[in-house]
Amino acid sequence: MMDVNTAWQFGAALGLGMLIGLERERTRGEERTFAGVRTFSLIALLGATSAYAGAQLAIPWVVGVVFAALVLLVAAAYQVTAKNGSIGATTEVSALLTFLIGGLCLWNEVEIAGAVAVATMLVLALKGWLHDLAKKIEPADVAATLKFAIITLIILPLVPNTNFGPSGLEVINPYKTWLMVVLIAGLNFAGYILVKVVGREHGLGITGLLGGLVSSTAVTLSFSQRSRGEPALAPVLALAILLAWTVMFFRVVVEVGVVNLSLAQALAPGMVLMGVVSFAICYLLWRQGRSDEKGEVSSGHNPFELGDAVKFGLLFAVVIFVARAAQLYFGDTGLYLAGALAGLTDVDAIALSMANLAQQEPEVAGAAARTIVIAVISNTLVKCGMAIWLGAASLRRAMIPISVALALAGGIAAYLVG
Repeated sequence: MMDVNTAWQFGAALGLGMLIGLERERTRGEERTFAGVRTFSLIALLGATSAYAGAQLAIPWVVGVVFAALVLLVAAAYQVTAKNGSIGATTEVSALLTFLIGGLCLWNEVEIAGAVAVATMLVLALKGWLHDLAKKIEPADVAATLKFAIITLIILPLVPNTNFGPSGLEVINPYKTWLMVVLIAGLNFAGYILVKVVGREHGLGITGLLGGLVSSTAVTLSFSQRSRGEPALAPVLALAILLAWTVMFFRVVVEVGVVNLSLAQALAPGMVLMGVVSFAICYLLWRQGRSDEKGEVSSGHNPFELGDAVKFGLLFAVVIFVARAAQLYFGDTGLYLAGALAGLTDVDAIALSMANLAQQEPEVAGAAARTIVIAVISNTLVKCGMAIWLGAASLRRAMIPISVALALAGGIAAYLVG
């Protein structure tokens, strides 16, 4: 008799095939397809049955023979639909994938089969979105991404995974340095693609949020200068600027968490506090000056451009070396000073260098978390200075109390993470 586990595997195959079939059935009104929910369910069962028969008969090549027969059937169906004007092969490829999903279930890989099925349905459901995205991606973006992928996937494994530096300061690791570049470039690329997808012109609040994903400094400069020509919009422009800054508070926790989860957990209370204070001020600004004015957010350069990636890699190497030297010779005080100085230009480099340092030396985790908070405060105050210096008097009046409030919140945050 069939045991419970085998019954579960066949049921999983049937269910996953049915789900993919339902998605394909949904598009049958738009496309001429040879298969719907019943056919996909049967294809998944066919994959499961052939895998089961192969195992029971000790003839593993049964699956290959049945799959080859299915390929011929799908090819014949494609020829028929192509003659009728439908030249897409999405349904045909999905059918072959569904057969393999059914086989995975009987090979006791139900989790992998489920993940593949969900990914398949996601790709199928996002057809319109993916087509729109493809139209917005420029050839230069593809070239930059391809170069970055070559450097990362082909050359990176050949880079020495060894620490270099003077005695006691052996913290420069080419392999880990480039991994940090990949992490930051990936996060920035997500924001870059998001701006491409949702468009450039939005209300000022949304513009601030999107701009914060790309460059909060650029948002600060742009809206500060705009306030000189439109001083009456100062509350709304201050809201957009502050929203861009707020993105950084939560982004830092995410990027640190990818490298060092325990440090991110220690850092989170302080960053959440700054984020809550920032959101509270945003709410007050929103109540004070609602506006239908629009803003334009730039997607910036492709973060996978090799020039920008190399620059960040060099910056990261310098920051981690300086931070380690400051900690070695001056203790935690030196580390805090390095954080304050690094934060004047960039938070990502010091945040990742502290994540790596705390990973190698867990005993400095508290000081590392406090250093990141100091860097965030330093970076925020620099942008406050930009807004105050470059903005209109009305924007200046809004930004000065905001700067004081965030500085106080930052001080409490530095205490909390200690």
